[in-house]
Amino acid sequence: MRRFDNAIPLLKTARMPGTGTSIAGERARMAPRIGGRRLCRAWGAVLAGCVPLLAWADAPVDPLMAAGVAEFTAAYQAWDGRQFGAAADLFRRAATHAPESSAAFYWLGVAEFHRMLQLQTLPASRANETGAAAAREAALAALSSAVRLDARHAEAHALLGTLYGMKIDGNLLRAARFGSRVHMHRRRALELGAANPRVQYLLGTCQFHTARKPAARREALATFLEAERLFAAEAGRAAGALEPRWGRSTCLTFIGRTCESLGRREEAAGYFRKALAEHPADHVAREGLARVGGDRTP
Repeated sequence: MRRFDNAIPLLKTARMPGTGTSIAGERARMAPRIGGRRLCRAWGAVLAGCVPLLAWADAPVDPLMAAGVAEFTAAYQAWDGRQFGAAADLFRRAATHAPESSAAFYWLGVAEFHRMLQLQTLPASRANETGAAAAREAALAALSSAVRLDARHAEAHALLGTLYGMKIDGNLLRAARFGSRVHMHRRRALELGAANPRVQYLLGTCQFHTARKPAARREALATFLEAERLFAAEAGRAAGALEPRWGRSTCLTFIGRTCESLGRREEAAGYFRKALAEHPADHVAREGLARVGGDRTP
């Protein structure tokens, strides 16, 4: 009984698996629409999906996963490809030891996704292009495993939609092959995690890269600003040992780039400074700040 009593605060504040919606919020959302015994049955189903939270309250964290998250966080701050690779190796070992862990495959996909992005920022060469393509395919494979194990993992769906969009890269044949996957994963990500900051941030990057007119760029900006709001709310909550917290500084950089594309240079400079204050190694923000006439320091 003590174990259950200790878990009550966790259930009140915890998020629905893969969605970003609080369990308490889900119950409040359901109550006006269904009542009586149907509400009891539906609420029972929600809690059944969250039974693992009771175990997480006491269960030890997998040392490989914890080490991988620490390595990834350091890699993100330094924007270091070697460290992204080291994090991926740790998550790959964790996934081998626990092949039914969607979290291990999710984090492996995240590490490979960022290793791909880091390689794409390096000077163009056949080796860097080959390495980035290999990291992209590794991320796709890992994240596909994550959603196979947990079909409600919103961030994994959002990343898959982003990666398939990058794989298309304007090619009509690849668009015919992968376009339906892009739309399906983005739709599922929003259905499951509209309140998740990384879902909104990744959607915004897709909108930004495909925007051709000012109206489309304003739509991307609105999505990024919603992500910024959700990131700020997330920052006010304590993070679990394996809880994702990446993306906020890069979202600020994208807001700066979007403002710049709309001619709003002063706002762009402000967001580039915010990004650099959180992530001094962000060379995209630093270059953006120089372009719009701001200082080179945050």
